Amino acid sequence: MYQLKAFIKSQVTLNDSELETISSSFQIKNLSKGQLLLRRGQIANQYYFVNSGALRFFYEEDAPLTAWVVLPNEFFAEISSLNPQRPTRFNVEAVETTELLYIDKAEMEALYQQIPAWQEFGRKLWERMAISMIDEIIRFQTLTAEERYLEFLKRPGIMQHVSIKQLASYLGITPNALSRIRKNLR
Repeated sequence: MYQLKAFIKSQVTLNDSELETISSSFQIKNLSKGQLLLRRGQIANQYYFVNSGALRFFYEEDAPLTAWVVLPNEFFAEISSLNPQRPTRFNVEAVETTELLYIDKAEMEALYQQIPAWQEFGRKLWERMAISMIDEIIRFQTLTAEERYLEFLKRPGIMQHVSIKQLASYLGITPNALSRIRKNLR
């Protein structure tokens, strides 16, 4: 819980009682590598904090396409499903053994009513997720695969969490094309 509390305190000002009320509302979920947190077609009902491990959002058409990677100390939700309460288009999979702290949507909303600073936290969380998604879209539309790869490497420790195949699908290229890019950059 220490990491979660530190993250929350970095975003909003709360007294110790409020922070304890919020943190006690979270539960722990452990996932094994390859285990799905959310399956395409399900409706998301929770917010998550990655305590350790990593997850990827992917969808499968002809081949799995990684859309987003979530790392330790990140707070996230499947926002395209959670708020409109419609089925997700994604599978969310643990790419390694992962420990999550989660809170149900209903509990999150109850805390919004109880603790005004928690509303600010929620707003900041939604803004950060929206900005992250917009940045991903812009990178994909404006950067070359090599430039997207270099941007991806700026995330600390990212290469420890994803396979080359997953990274290639995230970049929208084949594993062979990624190998060529990596070779050219050496």
